Amino acid sequence: MFQPLFRGKLLCLAAPLPEDKDTFSRWTLDDGYLRLLDDDPIQPQSPAGFNFESNPHSANSFYFHLRTLSDDRLIGFVVLFNIKWASQTSELAIGIGDADYRGKGYGSDALGLILNYAFSELNLFRVGLNVMDYNTNAIAAYERAGFVREGARRKAVLREGVRYDLVQFGILRDEWQSRSR
Repeated sequence: MFQPLFRGKLLCLAAPLPEDKDTFSRWTLDDGYLRLLDDDPIQPQSPAGFNFESNPHSANSFYFHLRTLSDDRLIGFVVLFNIKWASQTSELAIGIGDADYRGKGYGSDALGLILNYAFSELNLFRVGLNVMDYNTNAIAAYERAGFVREGARRKAVLREGVRYDLVQFGILRDEWQSRSR
C-alpha cells in the first residue's frame, strides 16, 4: 500500500545516536571527504563538536544518519534543510563519510529514500542542492536521481589557489514521480 520511507535496497534512514559522534569525528580527519562535502574551510572536529542530543529535526529541517542494512554500520548522513513550507521547497545535503562505501550505490540509495520522504511524506514540491563542480561523482549521482542542473555561481569556491563553480541542481515533485513509477 505505502512505499517504505526509511528502508532502501542497501541502507536505511536512521535517527542519530550519541555514539555516532566518534565516527563523525573520525570522518573529519579525511580532508578529501570534507572538501567534497562543503565549501566551508575544513578542520578536524572532536566528538564533542557534534550535538546529536538536541532534536535534529526542527520545523525547517529533517536530519538522518545512513546505516547499512547488512550490518547496521553508520556510513553517512542526509538532511533536508531550509524548508520553506509556504513554497514547499527544501535544500538537501548528503555525505558518505565512510570511504569504503563511496561509489557503490549507497549514495544513490540514500537519494532515493530522502526524495521519497521529501515528496511523499513532507509534501514538498522542489528539492535543491549545491555542489562544487569538481565533485563529479556526486554530480553523476544527482543526475541519475533526476536532478536538473539549474545554474552555477561561477568561480565561487577557492581551493588551493584554484577557483571552481558552485553548481545548483533541483528536482521537482512531478519529475521525481515520473522517474519513480
